[in-house]
Amino acid sequence: MKNYIKTTALASVCAFGMAANASAAKIDDSALPSREEMWEMIKLQNQEIQNLKSRITSTEKKVVETDKKAEEASNTAQKVQNLAPAGGSAGYGWWENTSIGGYGELHLNKGSTKDEIDFHRFVLFVNHEFTDDLRLYSEVELEHSIAGEGQVGEFELEQAFLEYDINDYNRARAGVFLLPVGILNETHEPPTFFGVERNPVESNIIPSTWWEGGVGFSGELGEGFSYDVALHSGLNVPMTGGSAYKVRNGRSKVGKAQAEDGAVTGRLKWTGYPGVEIAATAQYQSDVTQSMDVDDVQAGLFEIHTDIERQGFGLRALYARWVLDGSGAEALGRDVQEGFYIEPSYTFEIGDEDEFGIFARYNYWDNEAGNSVNSDYQQVDIGFNYWPHPDVVLKADMAFLNAPAGGTDDEIANLGVGFAF
Repeated sequence: MKNYIKTTALASVCAFGMAANASAAKIDDSALPSREEMWEMIKLQNQEIQNLKSRITSTEKKVVETDKKAEEASNTAQKVQNLAPAGGSAGYGWWENTSIGGYGELHLNKGSTKDEIDFHRFVLFVNHEFTDDLRLYSEVELEHSIAGEGQVGEFELEQAFLEYDINDYNRARAGVFLLPVGILNETHEPPTFFGVERNPVESNIIPSTWWEGGVGFSGELGEGFSYDVALHSGLNVPMTGGSAYKVRNGRSKVGKAQAEDGAVTGRLKWTGYPGVEIAATAQYQSDVTQSMDVDDVQAGLFEIHTDIERQGFGLRALYARWVLDGSGAEALGRDVQEGFYIEPSYTFEIGDEDEFGIFARYNYWDNEAGNSVNSDYQQVDIGFNYWPHPDVVLKADMAFLNAPAGGTDDEIANLGVGFAF
């Protein structure tokens, strides 16, 4: 840059000299500037050169500052890019691949054994995709509106697991997740099923909603077949009291749960025809008392179901059976616990988006089926669902309960409102 300045100055002086010589050839000596005037002109020329140098220096400084700002902007863009999910562009962050959803339901029950109104549950989903192959699913639930010491409700973590795509057809998961069993255990948002309350067979026998902690694999096998297999924490049933050896009371919900004896669950499902699902699940646990019983209480669950929806007609049917191998369970008749239900339905449109559906359901369950005495419950439900929007439902039904000896028969009117988003 200094050489440039010197060259510019020299050129200016030469140009001035040449102009002076040319002028001298055409004019007489009296027209030439005096020595003092020449000196003033040289001083002015020198001032112009100094001004030029100053402008060049200023320009160099601005270029350096611009380069520095460009580098800082590039570094900032890279930091933002690092926060963005894979495949994103600068300006995107982790929030772009995070989604929120949930559901809730309010119930009114009127009967001789049950007369209450209850905001049964409010659930929030928070899911996030780290990459195209790795994602998080989570679900927290508040039951019965209010939780805390001495309160009727509970605040629970129902799901929190990572899922990774091994390839296009197989996935792995690890964390807390819903077990692949039954119809309602994995899909139980209010708009997805008939009836205000969840059916008693999947509540008392399976027992929904049921989650455990562990690892699992799932995938497609072709021709409409898919599989699920999971190795996870197991039940821990009580051994005394009115709930002794009942499977529903063995859920620990992965809260400082005993991990002496885990369990394995596997499911095979077929959905090869539109609107048709047929599935079977089996589970085995070496000891459902977590080695607290003097005998190992081995337990096995078998469940099979079908869920059909075709041109407005629907049919759900399910059978589930537990077998517990232990003298304590056998003495109470709870070495066998089983149940089934069948639910036909019909749904039709009553507007641009509105739908109306009617259903009937017969339920049978027995948590003491190992006894020779009558200990089964039977319940008939009839009612309707009205969907003003696919994710909003109003429900009404009647439940006619026939209890075994020592129980109480009842007729319960149920009203409910539910939503999902």
